[in-house]
Amino acid sequence: MDRTIAALRAEHDVLAELTRTLTDGQLAGTSGAAEWTVAQALSHLGSGAEIGLAPIRRAAGESVDAEDNQTIWARWDSSTPRAQAEGFLEHNGRWVETVEALTPEQRSSLTVDLGFLPEPVPLVTALGMRLSEVANHSWDVRVGVDPDARVEAGSAEVLLDLLAGPVGFMLSFLAKPAELANPVSVGVPGGGLVIDDAVTVVPHLEAPSATFDGPAEAFVRLLSGRLKAPYDQGVTVEGAVTLDDLRRVFPGF
Repeated sequence: MDRTIAALRAEHDVLAELTRTLTDGQLAGTSGAAEWTVAQALSHLGSGAEIGLAPIRRAAGESVDAEDNQTIWARWDSSTPRAQAEGFLEHNGRWVETVEALTPEQRSSLTVDLGFLPEPVPLVTALGMRLSEVANHSWDVRVGVDPDARVEAGSAEVLLDLLAGPVGFMLSFLAKPAELANPVSVGVPGGGLVIDDAVTVVPHLEAPSATFDGPAEAFVRLLSGRLKAPYDQGVTVEGAVTLDDLRRVFPGF
């Protein structure tokens, strides 16, 4: 829990520092998510923070009146690129501050009703899902300005642990295991990836049938469909599957 919150703070600080320097031209440029501009990627993170704050505050016992999601999205979508960037700074900063202020007891005991899952989830699950979104979309923003950008190493390390634990269920939404004809196990930085009828991240593999040779941040980008040319330099896969095979399993979001 504490590592996840620390990673979310670090993500915000890095992206906020960059956002404050972006020109109008950079905000209008294409992000790592090809269908979005840099400003739209920031808008996605900012609106997500605004929407996601209310469930956390309710979980902490506060009475919260909030606009419906469609109204919030419409307001962000109609904003100028500069306002979208400034809105990210405001709302994501407030979201992180709210989470940081939770007591140790709250961090260990709260459950959060996110509204789109069958039941409330432990706080660490909600925050882990947010870290996955922030780490990947932060990369979308940063790579739109710097083609050598990488997912933050600290976030990648925490995400691998989360994917092997409380947010592992996300892989059922991210992956298409039927793209492979046969089951495989892939050694990855700090753990392993098993693809059979389902997809799981595990802490360790004894005898993988393939090996992913690249940093943990590249593996995180693979899972979200972001390990594509020209952002895949230096990454190789050897053994029973190829990198292209794995990219079919993880088409991205």
